[in-house]
Amino acid sequence: MGLRTVRLDDETEKVLKQVTKKTGWSVSTALKRGVLVLRDEVGRRSHQSAFDIYSRLDLGPGGYAIAPSTDIRRGMQVALRRKSHR
Repeated sequence: MGLRTVRLDDETEKVLKQVTKKTGWSVSTALKRGVLVLRDEVGRRSHQSAFDIYSRLDLGPGGYAIAPSTDIRRGMQVALRRKSHR
């Protein structure tokens, strides 16, 4: 059995005290149950790639860039010329 020393902030300490008071569990049992719940929650999350997440974002039609991001200098020159001709 492992032994851990954990520092809890005031808010977490307060919540832990509320849980132990409400359930009658020891601090050790409450923390153990919390870790098990977290393990199950992490296991339920589907592992998605960055592309999967990005593809679901509604980024609009796009196509309004003056220049590619690799050529910022040219894009700024075009933008400044357009602005000065107004």
